[in-house]
Amino acid sequence: MWDPEAYGRYADERSRPFFDLTGRITAKDPAYVVDAGCGTGDLTAELARRWPGAEVHGFDSSPAMIDKAPAGDRLSFSVGDVTDWRPGRPVDVIVSNAVLQWVPEHRDLLPRWVQDLAPGGWLAFQMPGNFDAPSHVILRDLCRTKWLEWLGDLVRNEPVGTPAEYLELLTGLGCAVDAWETTYLHVLPGENAVLHWVSGTALRPVIDRLPLAERNEFLADFAAELNEAYPRRPYGTVFPFRRIFVVARKSGAGRVEGGR
Repeated sequence: MWDPEAYGRYADERSRPFFDLTGRITAKDPAYVVDAGCGTGDLTAELARRWPGAEVHGFDSSPAMIDKAPAGDRLSFSVGDVTDWRPGRPVDVIVSNAVLQWVPEHRDLLPRWVQDLAPGGWLAFQMPGNFDAPSHVILRDLCRTKWLEWLGDLVRNEPVGTPAEYLELLTGLGCAVDAWETTYLHVLPGENAVLHWVSGTALRPVIDRLPLAERNEFLADFAAELNEAYPRRPYGTVFPFRRIFVVARKSGAGRVEGGR
């Protein structure tokens, strides 16, 4: 179960990639905008503010997240899964912020989403690209030790591709593509800062899976290794975070074939 409070602890740092992503979308006056995997919907509301003439819909697989979603004119939310979502009408802009890394088959979703765009529509997504960082390597290694029986199936080595891979895929669908990567240097406050960061994302499946005693032992071991890998400085803990961004615009000539 996703924890909105844990996820929102670093709201400013987590929202920055969203604005860097959507800042590259130059849609003028979209009528229908969808936020796929919208979380608590706070950033979905930003899409409604940016495009005041658009109907904006956000959906997320977590009821706990949707329960936190804000109300607003032209703004709606629902519980839904990105793997089987289909819009009831062509979409002018689809945004997916830090979601597709959780979907092993997300490369198969992209042709379908392009097909669901209106001619000239936009698809924009960003994902963490830090799966070889110490935070994730340590987590994977711990899952393979004495907790293997509980956590072995949660190990994910590299669930996302490179910017070049997504550019190749989407240009093959007739899109104009802007793909890039950025490494943010987040300065996190307090003790066990990186542990607190991942507790809202990569660590959630582990927390949900382990019984209380084993969970506390796992977290203590994980925190000790994280604190060694990311030493606390007088000004905070520096946490490098690589992210992958893709913005694609569908051809205006008609709908792309080949979606599922």
